[in-house]
Amino acid sequence: MQNVVILGSTGSVGCNTLEVIKYHRDKYKVTALVAKSQHDKLFYQCIEFEPEYAILLDKDGAKNLAYKLKLHNSSTKVLTDVESINWIVQLSNVDIVMSAIVGSQGLLPTFNAIRAGKKVLLANKESLITGGKLLMQELQNSKAELIPVDSEHSAIFQCLNGAKAASFLNKIVLTASGGPFLNFSFEELKNVTPENAVKHPNWSMGKKISVDSSTLMNKGLEVIEAHWLFNMPSNKIEVLIHPQSIIHSMVEYIDGSVIAQLGSIDMKLPIAYALSYPKRIESGSKKLDLTQFNGLTFAKPDTIRFPCLQLAFDALNLGAAATTALNASNEMAVAAFLNKHIQFYDINKIVDKAIDKFGTNSIHEIEDVIHIDNIVRQYTLNLL
Repeated sequence: MQNVVILGSTGSVGCNTLEVIKYHRDKYKVTALVAKSQHDKLFYQCIEFEPEYAILLDKDGAKNLAYKLKLHNSSTKVLTDVESINWIVQLSNVDIVMSAIVGSQGLLPTFNAIRAGKKVLLANKESLITGGKLLMQELQNSKAELIPVDSEHSAIFQCLNGAKAASFLNKIVLTASGGPFLNFSFEELKNVTPENAVKHPNWSMGKKISVDSSTLMNKGLEVIEAHWLFNMPSNKIEVLIHPQSIIHSMVEYIDGSVIAQLGSIDMKLPIAYALSYPKRIESGSKKLDLTQFNGLTFAKPDTIRFPCLQLAFDALNLGAAATTALNASNEMAVAAFLNKHIQFYDINKIVDKAIDKFGTNSIHEIEDVIHIDNIVRQYTLNLL
């Protein structure tokens, strides 16, 4: 029996993780659930999975949660501070940490889980965007495992499972659905609304990541994540638009062979693989039926209409401060777009300015990452 902590349990990845665990209660025990503010959702998760701890960062919501759990004679202990998250991921009886907190808030818990030697299932890509070098150094110095959960990186991880050396690789190929605005003209994109942006054609995701998908920033962030996970330079990472989202990603070897991972559009697939790696378990997802598709198509991304993708490549080539600035300014800009304070193409303009101003700063330790993240957010707020 392995003890699991789920950071971001009320989000899409967290809920899907619990769905997989339902199928395998003989293998996994939920030790702690962590959420930001959805106390009602967290309450039902606590009743069903009976974790030892529940951490809710919203203090009023935490009081409400604790009261309701007490009424139901639940033994789950409710905590409500960031320090508790960093403490919980390092507990000696914890085996697996699902890192699915959205945004840069996931950096420190992920770093501490790696330092504590846990098996870390990484859905919080921002940890590698901002602190990739530091996290990978810590990974080398610990007994931890880092298993990607994003469907694209899970696909690459699975394709590489039989490879003995990275020198056999020619490149890795990340696929992208293209988001809801794939066929929109430049003029049409100027006037899209947040309501349009969050309607992803294939995946059910939160609002922030849905907007990132619509700008192709999400794919840019995945490029940076892939660089760190697979030790690949930016010129060996390719992005292809694949609207059907059936091929989740591919690798090309030096002999010209291409190996792809296919699957249904369901996050339970990569989650189940990450939980059970190096074995496989039943995911509970629908099996793929290729006869239901008329064809699988691919195209190069248009970085003129979707400049955020190129910004991510540029930031990756500049270094850690640039990718930290990219992530922090993008989070702020996306929030402003969702609140209708700025337009669609203001997002990339704001991110570009933040990279120009802070992209060459030095980062040597985790505190430097946090410092740059903070000052970029303040700078972006002033721009907004």
